Amino acid sequence: MKKILLAAAILCGMAISVQAQDWPQWRGANRTGVSTEKGLNLSWAAKKPTVAWTFREAGLGYSSPSIAGGVLYCQGATDSKGFAFAVDVKTGALKWKQELGDEAVADRGNCPRGSVTVAGDKLYLIRGIGQIHCLEAASGKIIWTKDFTSDFNGKMMSRWGFCESPLVDGNLVICTPGGADGTMVALDKNTGALVWRTKDWTDDAGYSSPIVAEVDGVRMYIQQAAKGVAGVSVDGKVLWKYVIPNYKTGVIPTPIFENNVVYVTSGYNAGCNSFRLSKVGNEIKADSIYFNKNMINQHGGVVLMNGYIYGHSDNAGWVCQNLKTGERTWAKRSKPGEGAVRGSVVGVDGHFIALDEASGTLSVAVASPEGWKEVSRMDFPERTALQTQDNKVWAHPVIAGGKLYLRDQDLIICVDLK
Repeated sequence: MKKILLAAAILCGMAISVQAQDWPQWRGANRTGVSTEKGLNLSWAAKKPTVAWTFREAGLGYSSPSIAGGVLYCQGATDSKGFAFAVDVKTGALKWKQELGDEAVADRGNCPRGSVTVAGDKLYLIRGIGQIHCLEAASGKIIWTKDFTSDFNGKMMSRWGFCESPLVDGNLVICTPGGADGTMVALDKNTGALVWRTKDWTDDAGYSSPIVAEVDGVRMYIQQAAKGVAGVSVDGKVLWKYVIPNYKTGVIPTPIFENNVVYVTSGYNAGCNSFRLSKVGNEIKADSIYFNKNMINQHGGVVLMNGYIYGHSDNAGWVCQNLKTGERTWAKRSKPGEGAVRGSVVGVDGHFIALDEASGTLSVAVASPEGWKEVSRMDFPERTALQTQDNKVWAHPVIAGGKLYLRDQDLIICVDLK
């Protein structure tokens, strides 16, 4: 009996370990953009990472991969038709492909942008055209579909199509159609039926994705939209809202939350804002801590590691910023050929990997407030032959199970970091 219990405990530990190494949605399990994995090969000069496999049928798209249970899920488009697909992470072989319909976006390509969210045996995704789908994870079969425009009278703040990655929390799917009827909605995850809508928050939708936070026992969804940031309760009540006057054009990065502090940033010279949330009686209060332009992040995202924000700022290059004070502790502006110049970022094991959107160069730097300390650099293993309006690598890098996953349009490349 003791041997049986020990074996069961070992198996449970293995299951937890595998689950901990998954990246089941946009920016990972907790939507922080920071991997919890340790001991990966980040010294690329000493040991050059090898390409485990390359998948070449992803089509057009900026969607970053999601990985869960040994399967990679993503979405793409061919001939203005959108599709979802699943790939075996061991072999890179296609498991299934599901056609989803027209994918028509006026600018930057007729292709999807958001990541797939994996929740149990179901997948949830939002396409650029503004449709949200629920699929069977095993087969890709469509379970239900809702249209942000026709079903919710949704409206984007500008012209680049819906980029959101849906959030699943309990029985709810949280998403942001935007518009005069209410910015955020909650849908039943099994049927797609509308559960609630924020009638008192009516911003047009931005390009950000919501996160879950909890303040003094109050659970909420924090999201950016066209005019600022808000926190919404699990029953649809707007708990707090903060208008940011300089938001314009495109509000994109995902909010950061830690120890009751909310941090948001946006590009187009908007800058960054920080708020402290507190429970006062039955209300949630949001007090401004600072506003400045020490971080102006357009769409590469930022990560929080040990009290400091790391990411690319339009006015300064790569930046380290003190979350508590808003102070910029250092800035590094790179030129082509000197490592990553401008792009997205993912954190891992005391480091961050910066991906240059133009060249595909990857730079590994120490996450330290003491200055830019690059330890490794690597070229993108292979660039797509597809020509787009910008020819940029805008899908964010993903780390799962000791592998680094990169996407450039039709190519998804799995790099071994063990």
